[in-house]
Amino acid sequence: MTHTYKLLPLLLLSFAIFKMSAQETIPEVEALLSEMTLDEKIGQLNLLTPGGGIATGSVVSENVEAKIKAGQVGGLFGVSGPEKVRQAQEIAIKNSRLKIPLLIGSDIIHGYKTTYPIPLGVASSWNMELIESAAKMAAKEATADGINWNFSPMVDISRDARWGRISEGSGEDPYLGSAIAKAMVKGYQGYDLSKSHTMMATVKHLALYGAVEAGRDYNSVDMSKVKMYNQYLPPYQAAVDAGVGSAMTSFNDIDGIPATGNKWLITDLLRKQWGFKGFVVSDYTSVNEMMAHGLGDLQAVSAQSLNAGLDMDMVGEGFLTTLKKSVQEGKVTEEAITNACRRILTAKHQLGLFDDPYKYSDTSRPEKDILTAENRLAARKIATQSFVLLKNENNVLPLQKDAKIALVGPLANDKNNMLGTWAPTGDPQLSIPVLEGLKNVATNAQISYAKGANITNDTELAKRANVFGLRVDIDTRTPDTMLSEALRNSKDADVIVVVVGEASEFAGEAASRTDISIPQSQKKLIHALVETGKPVILVLFSGRPLTIYEEFNLPVSILQVWNPGVEAGNAIADVLFGDYNPSGKLTASWPRNVGQIPIYHSMKNTGRPAPTHQFEKFKSNYLDSEISPLFPFGYGLSYTSFEYSEITLDKNNLKQGESINVSVKVKNTGNFDGEEVVQLYLKDEVRSITAPVRQLKGFQKIFLKKGASKTVTITLSANDLKFYNSELKFVAEPGKFKVFVGGNSNAEMSAEFELE
Repeated sequence: MTHTYKLLPLLLLSFAIFKMSAQETIPEVEALLSEMTLDEKIGQLNLLTPGGGIATGSVVSENVEAKIKAGQVGGLFGVSGPEKVRQAQEIAIKNSRLKIPLLIGSDIIHGYKTTYPIPLGVASSWNMELIESAAKMAAKEATADGINWNFSPMVDISRDARWGRISEGSGEDPYLGSAIAKAMVKGYQGYDLSKSHTMMATVKHLALYGAVEAGRDYNSVDMSKVKMYNQYLPPYQAAVDAGVGSAMTSFNDIDGIPATGNKWLITDLLRKQWGFKGFVVSDYTSVNEMMAHGLGDLQAVSAQSLNAGLDMDMVGEGFLTTLKKSVQEGKVTEEAITNACRRILTAKHQLGLFDDPYKYSDTSRPEKDILTAENRLAARKIATQSFVLLKNENNVLPLQKDAKIALVGPLANDKNNMLGTWAPTGDPQLSIPVLEGLKNVATNAQISYAKGANITNDTELAKRANVFGLRVDIDTRTPDTMLSEALRNSKDADVIVVVVGEASEFAGEAASRTDISIPQSQKKLIHALVETGKPVILVLFSGRPLTIYEEFNLPVSILQVWNPGVEAGNAIADVLFGDYNPSGKLTASWPRNVGQIPIYHSMKNTGRPAPTHQFEKFKSNYLDSEISPLFPFGYGLSYTSFEYSEITLDKNNLKQGESINVSVKVKNTGNFDGEEVVQLYLKDEVRSITAPVRQLKGFQKIFLKKGASKTVTITLSANDLKFYNSELKFVAEPGKFKVFVGGNSNAEMSAEFELE
């Protein structure tokens, strides 16, 4: 007998109601569960990729259509387009016994077709409304193309720029990372997951993935619970508090147990402590990879993962092929399988898929909603706010629109590296390179172009970076020939703009590097251009903080643009010519050299604190380098200048549970209108465990016209004073606190208060 279940559509929900509904038993889901065989329940725990679509991993599933018909598939990913998605849903609805619709997932990391800057770049805007709107735009485009489930946001804290996936997160700070996590979940999911323009978000990678040893991807993680709770876990919890629908486990181990099979992580922490009611999916084949970790055969690691609380197996098919046997042998209970299945069916119910399995298959939507002029304009705006002005030598920026400009560099006219890593749904050929952007914005400028150098002359490195397509094109001309051309083109120029940095696939997954400097081929070009004596501006592309101590000490200006997305060239030109005054601030400290890593602003004092100025023996420092970063967390210049004064507190003594308001006057003292990110840092002077030297606890992005001033008030809540102590209790201990307010983490203006 065939059963068809029509589930009621969801009403408009707030996040609070959304979370509440997830906790309730849904009668329609329970009725469906009562009709399901054990095999069908296991089938819902299986996520497959048919291949031929969006490439995100090395394994491709086989016999996908037959498995869908047999009720052995809960979701697909790597499939896009309304027609293809409808085709997949029709197989499930028309040919499987219970007609259960499929989840359609994808990695929408920084935009769909309208690609905007990499997440590390977007985070540098410090603009939560902008970040939410970017996620909302991505959701609208992706759902127009049939996708209802997104493997984003990635909220992993990272203090190691060698790790390639630092590009996918928001940087080093848990406070800022938590705010961004909430904004992205809200942007993707909206207030009603049953709406056709919203999609389910996935917080990843649970947990601690950004702290892999040696910055090497997929490596081990080993840290104390105190460090976990205070520094690394908050962004995941923030996403849960925002109502995120699903969570993805990480590749690394935690306390010796891989995250995918870690019961403490998935059940005790995520579900019991944090109250998460959504479902948990593995990362790509991470169940199977537990065998390489040494935890047993496929049946053993599959059973361990399910018993730990994992609900869905991505691609590996360990659940599909072994769980029934494990039930028969008493290693897994059918109840555990039922609970996992219930959570997946509940997600499908919340998405409105039972009411209308084809709601994401409207063939009229792609043309209306994808890569529109409006979306491209939004991507351009997002990009301009992500750029960070690192240095403005002799205030050469902004440029005049009638200037004679020599545009040089391997990334100056290269569409293939504009989008950045992990943009599988974007089309690099639709991007605006820098040369085109400069011509678009400054129509009266005289612009000459020369490549000048290869991104790298290392053919082996080029081969490794070209896995997803041509990213490093090694010219058939000799390096000397290209350099000579660049010098000739620069001869009559007023200013030289040299576009350099990383190829897009020098960062991202499986793109860890031990050398995070600008490649030697480009260094030679930069030095030669500097020797001309003309003003030189470095437009710097990268997916991570770089070690640019050498370049910083040259007489050059430096604009960090990350990988800006489809509107790259236009956005860069907007900033270079002053149509937008750069306002980005770094969300990860930039080391002077690789030997400083890990480096971050919330490091602790030691019992022998580092000296403030000169080297001292028997203090915590280096013989051969300063200990401070080249650029601190929160750093970023503007074409104007800002002056801070008159810090005040609305009280000097607090009782437990009270908040405090910190006010400061900010004045634009320069010659341009501009934006400033006012940052507040907190130091707990005395407590039961060692404290960071300072921690970000508040910020506001403000706009000030030249000559204008504004009093900015930031509220420290009662929770902002709390930390996890040695017993993992979240407490605020009585004593003295110090606040610092300014434009980066080295802010000097301070005030003190006491907590009773």
